[in-house]
Parts: sequence; structure tokens; C-alpha cells
Amino acid sequence: MTEKHEVVVMGKAWVYKRDHINTDEIIPARYLNTDDEQELAKHCMEDIDKGFVGKVGEGDVIVAGEDFGCGSSREHAVWAIRGAKVATVIAKSFARIFYRNAINCGFYLIESADAAEKIGDGDKVEIDYKAGIIRDKTAGVEIKFNPLPGFALEIINDGGLLEHIKKKV
Repeated sequence: MTEKHEVVVMGKAWVYKRDHINTDEIIPARYLNTDDEQELAKHCMEDIDKGFVGKVGEGDVIVAGEDFGCGSSREHAVWAIRGAKVATVIAKSFARIFYRNAINCGFYLIESADAAEKIGDGDKVEIDYKAGIIRDKTAGVEIKFNPLPGFALEIINDGGLLEHIKKKV
């Protein structure tokens, strides 16, 4: 059986060349009155990019600088991104609480020091999760990353920590 993150996915990259994109910018606090991912997705990234929701497609990726997801520890930020059908976020680094929330919610993140400089906004990218390679098909560039360790991948492939625990019990 092929697990979700052992396959190659392709989408467009939406690049935000700045550091410290915080959870309130990913999903503004004024929308935290729901935990419905589809509702949250309607407002994903709107304080950074008003047009994000209109242009993002299923399987697309967000590319950013350092410390993505800093700020409050709300899972809503992960839910909004996932609800927008984004395949992954690629950043130089992630705030630790956001990183752990993503794994706990079953969402794969990629750390890459080079991606924000090498990938252009709107470029078509292909991600080979198993091999740890991002291929920018538009620019003709390959970027290596360290795939997530087995225990984290197992949690993600199970649909998040709660589903993982249910499966184990």
C-alpha cells in the first residue's frame, strides 16, 4: 500500500519571501469562531495576500522564509492551510509549536534553506516526499530536503495524532 507522502505531488508555488509569518497572518483572529476547515480556508493568508484564496489550487504549496507559523499556538492556522487544499508549506524554518501542530493535525511540512530563493512565485513544483526532492519544473532546479522521520510520517499518514492513537489502541 502506498502511503500519502511516499508519492510525488505537483502544484504551483506561492512564494512569500519574508520571515516570521505568524499564525494571525495565516488565519486572522477575527475568524477563530469556527473550527471548520472549509470556512477557515476562505480567509487563509488574507492579511498577507488578499488574492491567495482565489488563486491557490488543490496540491499547491506555500513557500516562505524563516520562523513560519510563529505567534500563538492555534491549530486553526494549520486547519486553514489544509482547508485551502495546500499540499505542504516549504519554509527555511518553522516555529516549533506550529511544526508540532502540523504533525499532530496530519499535515506535512518541509524545511529547506534554499527554497524561498530558488522557487519563483507561480512556478510548477513537484515534490518527491520519499526521496526528499523538490523539483521546480519551471526553473529546472532541484532542491533536496530531509524527509520527516518515520514516527512523524506515520502520524501524518494516519491522519493526525488522534487517529494515530486510535489506530494503535
